[in-house]
Amino acid sequence: MLAVFLVYLVMASQFESLLHPFVIMFGLPLAVVGVVVALVVSLTSVSVMVLIGMIVLAGIVVSQGIVLLDYTNRLRKKGMPKVDALVEAGMVRMRPILMTKLTILLGVIPMALSMGEGAEMRAPLAITLIGGIAGATILTLFVIPAVYVTLDRRP
Repeated sequence: MLAVFLVYLVMASQFESLLHPFVIMFGLPLAVVGVVVALVVSLTSVSVMVLIGMIVLAGIVVSQGIVLLDYTNRLRKKGMPKVDALVEAGMVRMRPILMTKLTILLGVIPMALSMGEGAEMRAPLAITLIGGIAGATILTLFVIPAVYVTLDRRP
């Protein structure tokens, strides 16, 4: 909880708004859904490594929202309407978002599948990241723009 609060404070100062960090943080529960599904499917119990994975995941999911909303705000400052700016930002920023997430997923798959010494210690961290990133990436590209449209009252 402390990590989430500190991330929120940093983003609030960065965006100079209390609303935009809230919209970005809305992606965190979406990541938790993916983590729960991954843990249930893999029959992995909650451990310290899973909790560490959740902290790492918070940073990864927040970065995805920042990339999307930062570009949206830039387009809106140029005079583009809200919905058009979100659609344009989604199309332009989808490739970097997907490349980043795919790189992380491909990087932790060997850790999740490893059978060597200490693998039982590292595998829950990798499973947490795989489930959280997969769930958050899919859901965030649709949910964050919808929340932004709903909460941002500027035309």
